[in-house]
Amino acid sequence: MSEQDHYFTAQPASPDERRLLAVHLAGREVQVETAGGIFSPDHVDLGTRVLLDHVPAPPAAGDLLDLGCGWGPIALTLALESPAATVWAVDVNERALDLTRRNAERLGATNLRAVRPDEVPADVLFAAIWSNPPIRVGKVALHAMLTQWLGRRAPGGEAHLVVGKNLGADSLQRWIATELGVTVDRTASAKGFRVLAVHDP
Repeated sequence: MSEQDHYFTAQPASPDERRLLAVHLAGREVQVETAGGIFSPDHVDLGTRVLLDHVPAPPAAGDLLDLGCGWGPIALTLALESPAATVWAVDVNERALDLTRRNAERLGATNLRAVRPDEVPADVLFAAIWSNPPIRVGKVALHAMLTQWLGRRAPGGEAHLVVGKNLGADSLQRWIATELGVTVDRTASAKGFRVLAVHDP
């Protein structure tokens, strides 16, 4: 099977393609399940690690969103750090969603829901959004995605995004502020990545 076929397989991979990975999440060492055909299957992506190292503690309650969850490092961190919150892990890749569900079960994160974008109820507003957004989907798709989801912050809710400096972090910061009428602060810059905080003016 080619890597392209592998990546676009809608159904979960067969068991022998799964593997365990030791990672550091939410202040502890854990084992997660991963597989090929998803984003960063062999480690916690550097951008994701920069985000996790620089975001404030998540709200203790409410609905929290990981947009583009992959195998789940951000969503799992949210779920473990805020067990009274409901964490929505959103992705279009069915294999990624399956892995995130399995990893939540493995770590006892019963407050995590891994779903496709259209499976999030329309009335859910997010107290926090953490995301390493899929910049490489292209500007039009990315802008549509951010417009949709950043507009679903609850009153006072903040979004924290990590974007590579060489992938247009600074221009994206300006675009979000101008197009969405929000305040966007650069709260960290490390290892070639920017962390952007989006909140109401």
